[in-house]
Amino acid sequence: MLGILRRKPEDKLIEILGKDKVLTSLVERKLYSYDATPIPIERAVPMAVVFPENHHDVEKLVEVCYQEDIAIFPRGAGSGLTGGAVPTVERGVVVSFERMNRFRVDLDNAVAYAEPGVVTAQLQEYVESLGLFYPPDPSSFKYSTIGGNIAENAGGPRCLKYGVTREYVLGLTAVIKEGKTVKTGGPVIKDVAGYDITRLLVGSEGTLGLITEAVLKLIPKPRARLTALAIFHNLEDVGHAVTKIFTSGVFPSALEFMDKNAIRAVEEFKPVGLPKDAEAVLLIEVDGTPQSVQEDIKLVKELLEGMKVKVETASTEEEAQKLWTARKNLGPALGNLKTGKINEDIVVPRSTLHQVIPKVREIAQKYQLMVAVFGHIGDGNLHVNFLYDKANREEEERAEQAVDEVFEMTLAFGGSITGEHGVGLTKRKFLKWQMGDVGYELLKSIKSVFDPKNLFNPGKMLEV
Repeated sequence: MLGILRRKPEDKLIEILGKDKVLTSLVERKLYSYDATPIPIERAVPMAVVFPENHHDVEKLVEVCYQEDIAIFPRGAGSGLTGGAVPTVERGVVVSFERMNRFRVDLDNAVAYAEPGVVTAQLQEYVESLGLFYPPDPSSFKYSTIGGNIAENAGGPRCLKYGVTREYVLGLTAVIKEGKTVKTGGPVIKDVAGYDITRLLVGSEGTLGLITEAVLKLIPKPRARLTALAIFHNLEDVGHAVTKIFTSGVFPSALEFMDKNAIRAVEEFKPVGLPKDAEAVLLIEVDGTPQSVQEDIKLVKELLEGMKVKVETASTEEEAQKLWTARKNLGPALGNLKTGKINEDIVVPRSTLHQVIPKVREIAQKYQLMVAVFGHIGDGNLHVNFLYDKANREEEERAEQAVDEVFEMTLAFGGSITGEHGVGLTKRKFLKWQMGDVGYELLKSIKSVFDPKNLFNPGKMLEV
């Protein structure tokens, strides 16, 4: 007797979920082994790609994976930049939530119930048609998903005034170890019962469980917006200008920074008329009533012109959108300057911006690299992009060394290694630097409670 052939684990998934929800072709498995991370990272080809269609599918999936010791790699739109959706072991499945894309709005309670595969922009467009507003606006909002946004605690320009994704997640339904379901929070603003498990799951990068539904807070839609462009010829003036704006009584809905290399990249990619001779520009957006936005922009203009900074106000919505399109196009635009880039999103106290931005340039000069800096300067969240030639391994190594030095500087100023991109694979070693030994061990202990077998997105965030 030759013995009985053991059934493949993916066959069991097909049996319980159906063949149309479990793809095992090599092409599909390879396609879903990548995300938008711009640098080479460790990755594996999973044994299958699974497409659950409802909460019950997710429960069954996790139950089987826990029985068979199969790693689970959740995926939204694959737009993450730190390897968060990339499989790291072959005995694993990528779980794509693209078919769980339903949502509904409860107008009476001003909340939305959204599945993880809902595209952020589609939810925003719909709720705004009802006179409501869902503020978080990552640059990838046109294709990123609510599940991915929650997993990474996504930010965006408007989060300066309105807060990041976690401020809008009132409750979650998630599947954790052994296929068990946990429900947290609900459609209420006040809830202080027990530990805040909702906020623990937000930003956990898929390492604690799989989110199947979120209760999202909606707020009234602002009645008016205005955008202005401030042009700087002295880099150190930018940080001082931000301080002046915040001490004036004006609270911008967005305050975005672009340095000279970022300006150059945009103008060479899709020109919008930004001044190429400037050291930096600020995009300033205010929202509120039609009268208040006019008053706010007028005050900001007076303050900055007092610093000899030129300020131009967008006179139409089309002009404003043109400026914001330039900001949103920065990612692909930088690809025209060099073939490779390392994009890190550091966060520093606003009071240190006038020191940090010049120091980033000093680090770039030290390692003989081109650097482009842009980002959400109003909350101290800067995107530092070291650009290099992919064919030049020595230059790439210099870029990696420069990143280490930037993180050391960031932590020395009391900042954080990430404001919205997450830790994923690319920042694991730096998380220890920030958390310290006690904090890092606490994170590992939390992970073991939710996922004792380390099957949820293993290798991400923590080295366990």
